[in-house]
Amino acid sequence: MGTIVKDKHTILGVHVDDRLKEALKVQKLLTQHGDFIKTRLGLHEIGKSRNAKNGLLILEMVGPDVKIRQLSDKLNAITGVEVQSMVFGHAGRRRG
Repeated sequence: MGTIVKDKHTILGVHVDDRLKEALKVQKLLTQHGDFIKTRLGLHEIGKSRNAKNGLLILEMVGPDVKIRQLSDKLNAITGVEVQSMVFGHAGRRRG
């Protein structure tokens, strides 16, 4: 009989209204919390000028919930930045 898998996946979606203005603040926080970011995907709009303002980051997080919440709260504190969280649990799945 297999063991029950209790891992979960936490994904943070980070929307930045003015990425050109807020990029340094956001990047500083991502660097400070880099030990808890497994995967980072950055998306931004491409406009005629190639410098569209909006940006979106998708972060796959690892580590304690408290550390993930700290990053989320600090990002949300930046004007023009909004964070949404998705948590996928696997408590019912069996491995093996």
